[in-house]
Amino acid sequence: MSGDIVNGGKPVVTVTLNPAIDQTITVDALTPGSVHRARAVRHNAGGKGVNVASCLADWGTPVVATGLLGAGNAAPFETLFAAKGIADAFLRLAGETRVNIKIADLAANDTTDINLPGLTADDGALQRVRHTLHDLMEPGTTVLLAGSLPDGLPVDAYATLTADLTELGGRVVLDSSGAPLAAALATTGALPHCIKPNRHELEDWAGRPLPTTADLLAAARDLHRRGVAVVVVSLGADGALFVTGDTALRGRLPPVTALSTVGAGDAMVAGLIAAFQEDGDPETLARLSVAFAAAKLRRFGPNLPDPATVRALAAKVELTAMS
Repeated sequence: MSGDIVNGGKPVVTVTLNPAIDQTITVDALTPGSVHRARAVRHNAGGKGVNVASCLADWGTPVVATGLLGAGNAAPFETLFAAKGIADAFLRLAGETRVNIKIADLAANDTTDINLPGLTADDGALQRVRHTLHDLMEPGTTVLLAGSLPDGLPVDAYATLTADLTELGGRVVLDSSGAPLAAALATTGALPHCIKPNRHELEDWAGRPLPTTADLLAAARDLHRRGVAVVVVSLGADGALFVTGDTALRGRLPPVTALSTVGAGDAMVAGLIAAFQEDGDPETLARLSVAFAAAKLRRFGPNLPDPATVRALAAKVELTAMS
């Protein structure tokens, strides 16, 4: 347990509307058009919010996971939640949760993703999620809205949920991309408290290339001026940029040999939320989020080592003030 939760011990709530079962296949070297012999195959209950919940549970943070699951193959999720003490508030829909195939190439040290189609939801399903969140909420609760939207839900679903949760006193972290992220940022209603786009996602929102660090920082500051309190731009092996208030930092650790990059961005989000739970300052925010991501790289699946190991990594994060 981290022992540092100070927001009254309120559980974090993660929302995953389009979860997935991640099937990770490890090969020596991926060559398109060739036959491969897999070294290993692993199955993990996944989706951004589920991955974040898993990392937070490893850290010792109480967490409730909700969203939409296919009743036909919910077992991997139920097993994960039971093993890690994550409260299961997912709604079950008829059908099966999608499967994402991830091919881990040991020679190239990278991962190729093939995402299969998932469930189709409707407005009734979204309303059920809204009611579930209303029952879970109390002022000061941190809520993560994460991942893509399933077919059938409107593009502004996250904007709607953000407005609901903010009105109830929640602190919303949004980790999505493309049209759902753009809609949530274009709303005239409440904006998320925190977002974590990567370079490509920020360029997509900005509608232009952002080739330099100065370009990325300017776009992040623009989002902050629009009303997003904390903007984090993840840069992969180069760490991340953190813009909050008058502070802009770059945090990074030396590159590590990764067992699996799957879920590293989700681990970074978990680190952000862990810092929020501690009411951490911008430096704590940067250190924990970078450390969570680096610690996850050394493990398969959405898993962290013990909190002391993560804290030790956090202490080594190099921080640079950005002008």
